[in-house]
Amino acid sequence: MGNKIYEFVVDEESVGDRIDLYLGGQIPELSRSRIQKAIKSGEVLIDGGEVKKAAYRVSDNERISLKFTPPEPMKALPEDIPLSIVYEDKFLIVLDKPPGLVVHPAPGHWSGTLVNALLYHCDDLSGIGGILRPGIVHRLDKNTSGLIVVAKNDEVHLSLSRQLMERTVSRVYHTIIWGEMPVRDGVIDQPIGRSRRNRKKMAVVKSGGRNAVTNYNVMDTFPPFQYIKVKLGTGRTHQIRVHLSHFGRPVLGDPDYGGRKLHRGGLSDEERKIAKKALSVIDRQALHAVELSFYHPIVEKEMSFKTVLPDDFESVLSVIKG
Repeated sequence: MGNKIYEFVVDEESVGDRIDLYLGGQIPELSRSRIQKAIKSGEVLIDGGEVKKAAYRVSDNERISLKFTPPEPMKALPEDIPLSIVYEDKFLIVLDKPPGLVVHPAPGHWSGTLVNALLYHCDDLSGIGGILRPGIVHRLDKNTSGLIVVAKNDEVHLSLSRQLMERTVSRVYHTIIWGEMPVRDGVIDQPIGRSRRNRKKMAVVKSGGRNAVTNYNVMDTFPPFQYIKVKLGTGRTHQIRVHLSHFGRPVLGDPDYGGRKLHRGGLSDEERKIAKKALSVIDRQALHAVELSFYHPIVEKEMSFKTVLPDDFESVLSVIKG
């Protein structure tokens, strides 16, 4: 891939701006850190001469150029990774994803993902998700296990995506939470957006978020935990984990939203002992997508699937029941 060159002439309104901020405003697709790196490496020229300081203040009519080589786009490659296939036909696949498996390539996980495994297993996947997310209609977090559907062609992909938008796809999860919900059957209806404290996390927000609805049913109580069933009304990033944590009932084992902290006051000695043992037998959030239902657009019928709980989830249940 060849070099890309940007060229600008400073106008009166920009006189006195730092050069890194000026270029950031002119080239929004480049991060400020990338621009500063370009300045230090001599890729930024002012009237033909190099400038080495990001704090340099631009002057009227200066000619600024930035030349750099864009990185080669990443491409997912086939990898021989075992898949737990629940159902498969010519049009789609339903998989039981194990915990620890990332769904699609992303920074920090360019290989060893579900997509890499699918490319090895299938000759045909929907291209709508692009070269890094072929066939991926919806996803599960790395350490959430359970059922996920993958489309093999664009027609099926579009239909399943439409069903998700119209909320006709049924997705049911089992999870173990700290504490007790206020009622046995309830609905959490709170908008979710990026956390202002940590942009890598999500949070319930007062403004700027997206509508998020989580329905739950308490199946059993084993102090200091509850075993609950959750049905998604919407599918926001980290939705179940964020909603439950927001109300002080984080998912057991969740490292991002408070589920690994032995912080609940008022525990008896026995409850504290159980809690410590529960945390020792699971190293991820106790969240499993146990049921999945959708309308198959080609065979024209409702498809429903269930899966068993994974071993680590069963181990936690044994501990808290005991």
